[in-house]
Amino acid sequence: MPATKAPEDAYTAKPFVPDHGTLDDLRRAAAGCRGCPLHRPATQTVFGTGNTHARVMLVGEQPGDQEDRQGKPFVGPAGKLLDRALAEAGVDPADTYVTNAVKHFKFTQAEPRKRRIHKSPSLREMTACGPWLAAELALVEPELIVVLGATAGKALLGSSFRVGQVRGTVLEEEIHGRPERLVPTVHPSSVLRADDREQAYQGLVADLKVAARALG
Repeated sequence: MPATKAPEDAYTAKPFVPDHGTLDDLRRAAAGCRGCPLHRPATQTVFGTGNTHARVMLVGEQPGDQEDRQGKPFVGPAGKLLDRALAEAGVDPADTYVTNAVKHFKFTQAEPRKRRIHKSPSLREMTACGPWLAAELALVEPELIVVLGATAGKALLGSSFRVGQVRGTVLEEEIHGRPERLVPTVHPSSVLRADDREQAYQGLVADLKVAARALG
């Protein structure tokens, strides 16, 4: 069983991750994670959700404002867009497991009642949260990982990852000690911010079609 706490400067979730158990066991344990300082301002841990035996694991960056409030990943506008793009590409959303590289919402806020502004997690924070993602991969054992955006790519593939260089291709890499196939693409939130949203959306769908073909 995991330890109850880690040193404040340890920056790792490892002591909180159970050695054995189900995804539900992981989810319950993650609720008490204190592996990095991001847990302090966040409302709650936002753990992965979806089909335990999913063929596809979708890995995003971190929870957003709505995800932090509701406790589930990809429930905001980006999540709705992702579901639409998956369906259009021929990937059944019901056959996916969706999670984030970082499980707590990182944000800045000028005043207590002002809007919380998303802030990208640091490499140190991504590395600290890595044991949760490793545990999810070990239990779900997906046939394919869809990497959503640069932060997820850096968390999985290292700091040199550039989504623009490899998006829409099938990569074969060792991730957390397991051989994995990955298809990188942009994060759906970037589509919502794009000047030409339709073109950006079609680019996302095209990348997801590569994932669908890779599944056979």
